[in-house]
Amino acid sequence: MSFIVIEGGEGSGKGTLMQALQTRYADERVVFSREPGGTPLAEEIRHCLLQPRDEPVASDTELLLMFASRAQHLAQVIEPALARGDTVICDRFTDSSYAYQGVARGLGAERVEWLEQFVQGERRPDLVVILDLEPALGQARIAGRLEPKDRLDAEDLAFHQAVRNAYLARAQQAPQRYRVIDAEQSPDAVFEQVMSAIQACRS
Repeated sequence: MSFIVIEGGEGSGKGTLMQALQTRYADERVVFSREPGGTPLAEEIRHCLLQPRDEPVASDTELLLMFASRAQHLAQVIEPALARGDTVICDRFTDSSYAYQGVARGLGAERVEWLEQFVQGERRPDLVVILDLEPALGQARIAGRLEPKDRLDAEDLAFHQAVRNAYLARAQQAPQRYRVIDAEQSPDAVFEQVMSAIQACRS
């Protein structure tokens, strides 16, 4: 039983990596999910959060919606899976809230910490893999996508640089729980390094 989270900025290759991991673990007791989202209700909240809109979204609203989605996700997916003895691999979790809302939105760590404790109790990931990429390269990657940018994708380069810096700072604070992977490498090289980190976590 392990709780593993894949983090990274926009265009860092999380989607490609998650697809490769799902193929690798297709025959094992591994539950894959994502945030915001992971349940029907949480996916509705995801749509509210990421849909571009004319009405400005207050930073506090964004943070609270993230944790509302997370609370539902934990109750319906993550905790039941871990209780069964399954491994959970999740595309984003609370480190995203620290990076995007705490730092890039300027809300600070204290609000995120309070909500983290309120919603999660003592639940923390066993391993956080951060796919690290220069934001300019990430933005160039997502520019080629067919689907339109979501509300966070569309933020400026300074916002995405703040997100990257926040992730790296988080990793430095607890190096035993984080693994930073250079996401400028080929998808195969990234996959091999992530698999090594996951296997060490699960052993």
